[in-house]
Amino acid sequence: MIRKTLTLILTLIVGYSYSQQPSNEDQLKQVITSSFDEVWGIYNENNIKKYYTDDFLLLENGEVWNNDSIVSYFNDVIKNNKKLRRVNDFTFIDVKVTGMTAWIAYQFNSVFYKGDKVARKSSYLESATAILTDDGWRLDMLHSTRTKHELFD
Repeated sequence: MIRKTLTLILTLIVGYSYSQQPSNEDQLKQVITSSFDEVWGIYNENNIKKYYTDDFLLLENGEVWNNDSIVSYFNDVIKNNKKLRRVNDFTFIDVKVTGMTAWIAYQFNSVFYKGDKVARKSSYLESATAILTDDGWRLDMLHSTRTKHELFD
């Protein structure tokens, strides 16, 4: 009887802890949203390795960027006092996971603020690929197409 009770308790504990782990799909969505918040949203080059692979490529409206390009862009923004606060809203279209690789398709809107005023609004259609590393999911490619762009005075 004690053995059956212990087995039942252990099964419940393992099942509960497993059910508390986010799915790959949820983890990938979090990588996308967090990378925009913690890299692009605050111009933080130190977070690049947290979300992107060393050979990460960003295909941005006809331009090819890598991690060095991103750092250079951040340095220019900071040097020229062009930092804007960014608020993003994501709508995920699909997430596909095959073993240790994944792709994600999503739309998102960004509102950029200078102080309390809206400086611009942009909408994008994007796709990303990711690989599962020892440290979790990392993006290795992002393809971004701006679908709308509004500038404000």
